[in-house]
Order: sequence, then structure tokens, then C-alpha cells
Amino acid sequence: MLFRSSVFDPACAYDFKLEKTKDESVLLKKKEVKTAIANGTEISCSVKLTNTDRTFGTLLGAEITRQHPEGLPEDTITIHCEGAGGQSFGAFLPKGLTLSLCGDSNDYFGKGLSGGKLAVFAQEKAKFKPEENIIIGNVALYGATSGEAYIAGVAGERFCVRNSGATAVVEGVGEHGCEYMTGGHVVVLGPTGKNFAAGMSGGIAYVLDTENILYRNINKAMISIEQVENKYDRQELRNLIEAHVKATGSELGKKILDNFSYYLPHFKKLIPDEYKRMLTLSA
Repeated sequence: MLFRSSVFDPACAYDFKLEKTKDESVLLKKKEVKTAIANGTEISCSVKLTNTDRTFGTLLGAEITRQHPEGLPEDTITIHCEGAGGQSFGAFLPKGLTLSLCGDSNDYFGKGLSGGKLAVFAQEKAKFKPEENIIIGNVALYGATSGEAYIAGVAGERFCVRNSGATAVVEGVGEHGCEYMTGGHVVVLGPTGKNFAAGMSGGIAYVLDTENILYRNINKAMISIEQVENKYDRQELRNLIEAHVKATGSELGKKILDNFSYYLPHFKKLIPDEYKRMLTLSA
């Protein structure tokens, strides 16, 4: 029996064609973007995307991190995107980089978010209600450590799995939301799928439960369900919804803010039992 040689053949090396990505071919080619990264000066630009533009923003974020390991001031570089974000849109974004997407996005949106800011919202001409339709795919914000994300629409399954520090506002989630979450804050302005908060050991989730059916979908093994009664919790919730409206123009968010005293009693605060105990002891 003959075996092929184990010697590496350079001709067989996989070419990722990074030079053809929008980050390399558009963003990092712009002189003003290079200057903004080097000097930390504010800049914004626009880009059209299709769903084949995978990991958009990640290479730009990597260049920011190379020059500024601690990131840049918030919203230093803002990229206004239009179209369909491909898989892993905005993955690993560092502080100072903001991506605003008018359209929708695929799976792994904001994977490993590391201080940056993301916003996604439907086009004005859309003939559907964003709060009733999925606008980003599955496993969004997987492993996020810090930063912010605002989604004016529904997310797919496993939203914020293993989130350890990011803040997110979304208008509904599929099954297994906030699974294994260890930190951060999540606001859900709509329904959740089954097994919400399974293995959640840290962080806080606020969920709007107007139909009073949230208890059916929660994994109750490790968490407590409370009303949002503490004044600090009420203010935090309101602040997060205001930030959501500012970033996305969410009509649902505006409606809730305009009638906040009505909606507030319908919000549930979910907090892991041991995490709550730790906060109490450290207060």
C-alpha cells in the first residue's frame, strides 16, 4: 500500500483571500480610516454589504487593537452598513468601533464582542414588523466579554450564550437564550423560546412578559424571578431601552418608553441565585 508524503506542499495551502474582504479592500484602504485609527480622531463612513461578507469589521477591529490595545474612545470609528450582514458580522469588535446595520444579519452576530458597539434595524421600506420577525440569526453574541448590542427585531436561538460582560437589548429571542451566561445585562422586549437562562450563573436579564407566560420557558434550576421594583433596576432598565431607541429608532422601544409606567410591572428580572447572594454580600 502506498502512502502520500507528509511533507507540506505550499500549493495546497488554503488561501483565505483576506485582501478581498470589505475590511481590507474598502475600509483599511481609506486614508481617513487609517488616520482615525492612528490618531483616535472620530470618523464615520458607509458600506453596502451582502451575506457573503463574513466577519465584517473584524480585521478593522484587529488593526485598532494592534495600535491601541485598550481600544479607542466610544464611537471613534462608526461604520454605517446597509444590506445583509454575513456570518459573524461584527465579531470580536474592540472598544471605539461601532457598526450600524440597516438590514439583517446571519448567525454569530457579534461573536466575542470585546468592547465595541453594534446596532441592527430593518429598512424603512420593510413590510414587516421587526418585533415579530427574526432579524439576526442564531448564536448572536456568543462569548461576548464587553460592549453593547441593540437589535430592533427578534434574534434566533442561543442568544447571548456564554456572555460574560456585554450589554444587549433585543425584541425577542428563540430557544436557549442567555444559556451559560456569566455576566452582563440583557433586555428582551418580547417573548423568549424554551430553556431560557439554562446554566446562567451571572449577569441579569430583564424580560417583558405581557402575557405572563415567561415562567413556562425559563430553566429555573439556577435563577430567581423578581419584579423590577428596585429604583436602580428601574432606572437601568429605562436607560437601556433609551439607548436601544437611540441606536436603532425602534418603534417598540419608543412605545414602551412612552408608556413606561404601564409596561414596568410586566417586566421580570432574572438573576442567578448565587450571583444575587454574591452581590448582597459585597454590597
